[in-house]
Amino acid sequence: MKRKLIIVITVLAAALLVATPVFGITFGQPDGETHPNVGAMIVDEPERGIRLYCSGTLIAPNVFLTAAHCTAAADARGVNPHDVWVTFDPVWDGDITPHRGTYHLNPNYGHDMHDLHDIAVIVLDEEIADITPATLPTEGLLSDMKKDHELKGQQFVAVGYGTLRDDKTGGPHALGDYGERYFAEQTFLALKPYWLQISMNPSTGSGGTCYGDSGGPHFLDDSDMVVSLTVTGDAWCRATDVTYRLDTDSARSYLEQFVDLP
Repeated sequence: MKRKLIIVITVLAAALLVATPVFGITFGQPDGETHPNVGAMIVDEPERGIRLYCSGTLIAPNVFLTAAHCTAAADARGVNPHDVWVTFDPVWDGDITPHRGTYHLNPNYGHDMHDLHDIAVIVLDEEIADITPATLPTEGLLSDMKKDHELKGQQFVAVGYGTLRDDKTGGPHALGDYGERYFAEQTFLALKPYWLQISMNPSTGSGGTCYGDSGGPHFLDDSDMVVSLTVTGDAWCRATDVTYRLDTDSARSYLEQFVDLP
């Protein structure tokens, strides 16, 4: 059953976040049904009502993966943990299919600047039967790929809702409309202990994230494996994505509370 919701894109205040939030897609293409397991996190704030906060990925029939700073922002706004929904509709048209759930705060988020633990989940009230969940990486997958010299030139795919950009020049005036799920192809830059850095420089043929998509996935090439989460990047969305790895011990120790890991 569909429920009509008023959708408002929210740019989360920097004061609520440890990292600068990044959202949306730049230099990408409409996703349609290419990535049906990527959805949006919607909350009901006590004072401002229904808001679109972040993106994320279905990783089990009833588990939606997103960024910890998204759930922390909801908590800071006084949002009841159960006043949250997820939708997988590819286009925002005011008439969406919401799936209610409960967001879970990550108790380790923000306490270690080397590893922000910027990972959280929403546990849905009911399982999603008609969408195949994304898969997760095995432990140390990216480290093993680096050791085997497989990351150089490796392609990734970012997916999300929100502010679009297709102009290589300028600052804020180059940021455009939102409201449709988009994807963009990206190229590997660097691997850190907890971070995967990916090029989103259009001059090299890459796209990336912008305002509207924190918590969204970065898939390994054209697979359904999400290896990192959108967390931060440069202010005008045209240089570098800094994403949170999902193959580390810390990420896996959080996720194993909610899903079976490979």
